[in-house]
Amino acid sequence: MTKRSRLNKQTIHQMFANFEASNPEPEGELDYVNDFTLLVAVVLSAQATDVGVNKATKALFEVAPTPEQMFALGEETIRDYIKTIGLYRNKAKNVYALCKELIDKHGSKVPQTREELEALPGVGRKTANVVLNIAFGQPTIAVDTHLFRISNRTGLAPGKTPLAVELLLERIIPKEFLQHAHHWLILHGRYICKARKPECYHCVIIDQCKFKDKVLKA
Repeated sequence: MTKRSRLNKQTIHQMFANFEASNPEPEGELDYVNDFTLLVAVVLSAQATDVGVNKATKALFEVAPTPEQMFALGEETIRDYIKTIGLYRNKAKNVYALCKELIDKHGSKVPQTREELEALPGVGRKTANVVLNIAFGQPTIAVDTHLFRISNRTGLAPGKTPLAVELLLERIIPKEFLQHAHHWLILHGRYICKARKPECYHCVIIDQCKFKDKVLKA
C-alpha cells in the first residue's frame, strides 16, 4: 500500500513556495564543465562529500573533460587523480568502463533517458536522476540520505525506501516546483534539517513541518 503525505495540498504548496522565495534558483554543489564531467562527478559522489569530490576532480577535469580523453588516461591514472575519495579503486574502474561505453554505444554523448544511464557502469537510479535534472532539465527527484530523512521527518513523503519516497514526491509536489524540488530538499537537509541537530529556529518551512521535536533554540 502506497503511503500518503501527512500534509495537505495547500500546505505542500506553501512549503515549496517558501523554498522558492528563499532560494529561487537552487543549484547542486558538484563542480563540472559539461554533461560528461557532471556524470563522472555524480558517480564519484556516492558515499563521499561534494567538497571532497570537487577537490579531486578539479585537476582531472582540466586534463580530461571528454570521454575519449579520460579513457586515454587509463584506469590507473584515473585512480591516482581520485585517490582521496572513498572507494576510489572501484570508482576508477567504473569511470574507465563508463567512458568506453559512452564512446562505443552513445557517440561519446551522455544519454538522456534513465534506462540508458542506469545501464552505464557505476550509475544507479539516484545518479541518473541527478544527471537528468541538472544536465537535461527533467523534473526528476534524486533521493539521497538528506532528502529521505526530510521527507519522513516533515511528513511530506513518508516511505521506507528511497524509491517509495521518490514516487510519492513526484505525485504530490506541484508541477511548478518539481524542477528544483530535489535541490531545495537536499540543501535543506544538508544545512538546516540536519540528522542530529536540526536548526528549526531558522527553518523556512517550520510552519508546514510535522516534526514533533523541533529545536527552537541554537
